[in-house]
Amino acid sequence: MILYHGSNVEIGRIDLSLSKVGKDFGCGFYLSADKEQARELAERKTEQLGTGVPTLNAYEFDTGCLDDNSLRILEFQSYSKEWAEFVLKNRRNRTRMQIHPYDIVIGPIADDAVGYQIRMTKETFMIEEISKDIVLLLMEEQGMSLEEAMRTLYTSDTYDRLSNPRTGLYTQSTAYVYEYLEKELTTGKIA
Repeated sequence: MILYHGSNVEIGRIDLSLSKVGKDFGCGFYLSADKEQARELAERKTEQLGTGVPTLNAYEFDTGCLDDNSLRILEFQSYSKEWAEFVLKNRRNRTRMQIHPYDIVIGPIADDAVGYQIRMTKETFMIEEISKDIVLLLMEEQGMSLEEAMRTLYTSDTYDRLSNPRTGLYTQSTAYVYEYLEKELTTGKIA
């Protein structure tokens, strides 16, 4: 079976240490059987980072491992209450430590059909909520005053990308966006 990963770069070798925190199913390498979905996510990733070119990576996946009981697999057939609770727990996890015991999680991600259906008023709400959370994190983790934290966030390239609906960054978790800001503060660049 061929699975796809959308990115802003070609990925020849999968390196899980590069995975981001606060993702729907936890830290990991996300694949899709839907080529068009992966292509759209590649465009979004490139827009989020402001570097690279949309790249569709393809991988051969041996489906035999899904049936041989060698891996712990969780599958969500569709959006459900259980799926939403699982995603919420993972998005709130700011560590690389998995909050679940599964090797593979299969199911819809909030960035696809659900994320694309969010309207402008919800975008604004989500941007404001993430911004508030990040200001609090800067105060708690960096020891900044409220004014310093607000100035740091609102003058950052990360905030420019967060507040641009085309990037879709507002559909990510606070932890995910905060990791970009931390990198920007450390290196001067998001990517």
